[in-house]
Amino acid sequence: MVIECKHVWEHISGYLDGTLSPEVLEQVQKHLEHCEICSAILDSTRNILILTADERVFELPLGFSERLHARLEDEIRGIAPAPSDIKE
Repeated sequence: MVIECKHVWEHISGYLDGTLSPEVLEQVQKHLEHCEICSAILDSTRNILILTADERVFELPLGFSERLHARLEDEIRGIAPAPSDIKE
């Protein structure tokens, strides 16, 4: 049986935890072999878990929080500036 992306996404956590049944695990693995999108989501999720488990603390540049919040508000309203308009 072939499963769709939306079903794979529901199993990403179990896949990473190793808690999927053998049948579901096989279906997810087969899907991941040919789906670049789901593979990227899997890699991203794995990276987030690694980063959040890292105990290091990084200081953000001055004003970063304000710029981030402004950008998120613009995105929500659908008027985000072009990437070239963003000042670092």
